[in-house]
Amino acid sequence: MAGHSKWKNIRDRKGAQDAKKGQAFTKIIKELTVAVKTGGADAEANPRLRSALLSARAVNMPKDNIDRAIKKASGADADTLQEITYEGYGPGGVAIFVECTTDNNIRTVANVRSSFSKYGGTIGKDGCLQFVFSRKGVFTLPIGKINEDDFTMTMIDAGAEDVEFDRDSDAITVTSAMEDFGKIQKKFAELGIEPKESGLQRIPSDTKKVEQKTFDTLMKLIEKLEDDDDVQKVYHNIEYSDDLANSLHLK
Repeated sequence: MAGHSKWKNIRDRKGAQDAKKGQAFTKIIKELTVAVKTGGADAEANPRLRSALLSARAVNMPKDNIDRAIKKASGADADTLQEITYEGYGPGGVAIFVECTTDNNIRTVANVRSSFSKYGGTIGKDGCLQFVFSRKGVFTLPIGKINEDDFTMTMIDAGAEDVEFDRDSDAITVTSAMEDFGKIQKKFAELGIEPKESGLQRIPSDTKKVEQKTFDTLMKLIEKLEDDDDVQKVYHNIEYSDDLANSLHLK
């Protein structure tokens, strides 16, 4: 899990430099829409909607925008969106899993395939990465004044699989089985703690080492995919290292 959380921190720092707020809002509105359509508009009874609301607040989405999105998703004229995934390999044999939400499958697959092709990757068959990634509940929050031992035991008792304290970045990462995601959310609510982020993520079972040049190309591919409005999340199994991240060249 350490590699995953450290890599997330790298992406957070990069995102802080070149975040595209309008694009972020578009992706979150799609997530709000799907969350409401699949689980209802009551956030207390809908773990996915609670996660989407956290994401909305994390990017400072105005409350009016959030309320409009939920209201529209609850109505008969809500957008028809489909969730689709693509699995493939980038340069160096790195596994890449792409989650999309779209109203036009033809457009989305063409864009995703084009991105893979441009940077030397290929889309594989559905299920080709089923043994590479496991779907887990992941929660992140600042350490602040939280006692490590007490908090860890509380989370483990609630069903968490792993609790990681990263004091270099003042972050706690709590990981759970997918089916325990809602239970961990409720425990946070009982404790009066609101995670900075929460949601289901695809965690790699193993990682792959790559050279700097390959790493740079992979990051261009991942950035290209993430810039697509239809793409919600991109996962990979690159083995993290400080040297790779500090020497990153995207130009």
